[in-house]
Amino acid sequence: MDNDDLLPLLCATAQGDKHAFSNLYQQTNGKLFAITLNMLTNRAHAEEVLQDAFIKIWHNASEYNSSKGTVISWMISIVRYRSLDALRYNKVRKEQSMGDDDYNEQTIDVTYDEETKLVECIEQLDSQQKQAIHLAYYKGLSHSELVDHIDTPLGTVKSWIRRGLVQLQRCLTL
Repeated sequence: MDNDDLLPLLCATAQGDKHAFSNLYQQTNGKLFAITLNMLTNRAHAEEVLQDAFIKIWHNASEYNSSKGTVISWMISIVRYRSLDALRYNKVRKEQSMGDDDYNEQTIDVTYDEETKLVECIEQLDSQQKQAIHLAYYKGLSHSELVDHIDTPLGTVKSWIRRGLVQLQRCLTL
């Protein structure tokens, strides 16, 4: 899934090309579905969110700005925000147990193969950074919910997330 492969498809989608959109869907739906499923843990909700995300991608393809990131990162952000909306508005959190057993360092696999660079980079984070990023980005907890969940001051939680994301970005660009 190279940006050079996805960019022409997204540009053609922006022009209303249904065939290009179909190709874009075929190349990215597996990865994007894995992200929604990881966040929502409910297959039916994940399928709905993915459908909504692709509708948004279809309608907003012309708004993509290559200076702000790759096509797949833009699409992931749409899927992630749609998933967070589903967590908030459909009360998916109430269906899940948010006990401390819910977090396990081995389950941080972020839905990508164990061999991928992202997983390797996540494994390099310290446990507090991993837990804070996992709960914030993959379980959809807000900063205040995180503070309550792990009983840690807000500034500390924000620092763990910020430093963890900086370390991930640095690792991914190597």
